Amino acid sequence: GLNRSEKMGAYKYLEELWRKKQSDVCRFIMRVRTWEYRQLPVIHKCQRPSRPEKARRVGFKAKQGYVIYRIRVRRGGRKRNTPKGCVYGKPRNLGIRKLKAARTHKSVAEERVARKCSNLRVLNSYWVGQDASFKFYEVILIDPSHKAIRRDPRINWICSSKHKHREQRGVTATGKKARGMNQKGHKAMKKRPSRRSDWKNRNTQKFWRYRKH
Repeated sequence: GLNRSEKMGAYKYLEELWRKKQSDVCRFIMRVRTWEYRQLPVIHKCQRPSRPEKARRVGFKAKQGYVIYRIRVRRGGRKRNTPKGCVYGKPRNLGIRKLKAARTHKSVAEERVARKCSNLRVLNSYWVGQDASFKFYEVILIDPSHKAIRRDPRINWICSSKHKHREQRGVTATGKKARGMNQKGHKAMKKRPSRRSDWKNRNTQKFWRYRKH
């Protein structure tokens, strides 16, 4: 039999290229591409994915009903918005700088694109580059009213109304990760179905109707 490493397809080569992001090739591509992305509007539609192998791995298909939008998100933490840095509260809440947003840049990118394209559903997204000021993402969107999507049993689950604005509710891959859903068992105590509902269940006294407690 042939050694598997001898039979690498085009996508595999691309994957290996992108694995070494500090290589000369990737750094040059990033420098050129980030410059181009900065000249374009903040949210814009792509003709095709700039990382085809990554797009396919996270669910993209080059067929009708699939759309890709590119977006840039400003990098950095999220400083507290208080006048003159006066919080007027307990000392533990005095922090102004060095605060980080609860959601990732990627999650924010998905939400912003989805607000712009309210008739589409977010499937997934992936990183395409960054510079000193911005992170650039490409978001895969799906048109739930397109017949090519509605008739495809592999993807028509997204046409259900329960998948409206999945990115706003933390149901996409990055949202689930932020909610701690990637862990199971004892590592994920107090996480399911969500931190708030779990806290509420633990702090709610439940009484039966027909039994004395």
